[in-house]
Amino acid sequence: MKKKIAVMAVMLCAAVSTAACAGKGTSDKDSVVLGQEEEESADQTKLNMIQPQAYSTVEGLNLEKGSYISIIGKSEDSEYWDEVKRGAEDAVDQLNEALGYSGRDEIKVTYNAPGHEGDVDEQINILDEELDRYPVAVGIAVIDKTACEVQFDLATENNIPVVGMDSPSDYPGLMLVSTNNQEAGATAADKMAGLLNEQGEVLLFIQDNISGSAKQREAGMISQFQSQYPNITVSGIYYMDELDSMKEGTAEKLGKAAEDVTDEEVIQQILAEHPNAKGCIGANEETTKMLIDACEASESDDIRLIGFDGGETLTEALEDGKVDGLIVQNPYGMGYATVVAAARSALDMANEANVDTGYAWVTQDNMEETAIKNMLY
Repeated sequence: MKKKIAVMAVMLCAAVSTAACAGKGTSDKDSVVLGQEEEESADQTKLNMIQPQAYSTVEGLNLEKGSYISIIGKSEDSEYWDEVKRGAEDAVDQLNEALGYSGRDEIKVTYNAPGHEGDVDEQINILDEELDRYPVAVGIAVIDKTACEVQFDLATENNIPVVGMDSPSDYPGLMLVSTNNQEAGATAADKMAGLLNEQGEVLLFIQDNISGSAKQREAGMISQFQSQYPNITVSGIYYMDELDSMKEGTAEKLGKAAEDVTDEEVIQQILAEHPNAKGCIGANEETTKMLIDACEASESDDIRLIGFDGGETLTEALEDGKVDGLIVQNPYGMGYATVVAAARSALDMANEANVDTGYAWVTQDNMEETAIKNMLY
């Protein structure tokens, strides 16, 4: 895991440039962005990733003065969700500038989210409160894909459009602004297969068992391993929202009380129970951080590790060789495009069913390239 990885392909999926990479499975669809102008801002690079490009601009969105858009995320405390919030706020700032609104006339946007990423009940309460404020539209990243049906019905009755963000809902008819999560999962599988010379045991660590994005990434990984890499075995799939239920068993093995067992110790125990595992994939930011810490604590230097997202902590881990590669999403673009989609909905403009905000494959070898550096946050 601490070796430098010789992966030279720069992948910016859903970017404007579309030169195909050679490779197995999803890599054939990867986009390559070469020679981007140095002066292009990091934020503009992220906006250029959005497909269709109509969602990368606020042009033509003539919202009424004082309009209010509510954005509801999955967490208040995360580098990823901070970027979503920043993208949403920048979109509204640009809207106000374009329309000449100031002071009390300004369009407003708020970002709200549970204190803990898995807190479905708190997210539902936030949605209830926001609907009571009658925004012109709501953008929400549902934690549980089966939740919020009553609230979405209420929004429909009150002519409040709802836009899905980051993670799909089972509720019919919601458009979605997100990463292509199944493809991103398949890409993670392709990259892990390359690290392992297409053979060995792999463990998957998924953020939860209830969100649509988590299920799609997991499905992408499993399908790609099974269809393309017959000599790779997925020997375990573990969900981070089930760690508490695993602490009892871990406590017995460690000879301590369950309440004293940490999440990191549970993951260390999982690694100990799979001595032949050669690779691990963490499917979101927090899961990847926990996996890095557990691998360090258990001195599992020979395990290859791939993670998701690209905040400062994970970027430093990549620089230090603690993780072999990262699937870096585009949360800034996601927040921006969600505001655009919400505004379009409020104006009764046509919307795409899916808006793809893209992702990049980042390694030690390419992280200093301008196109890649601009994707980090």
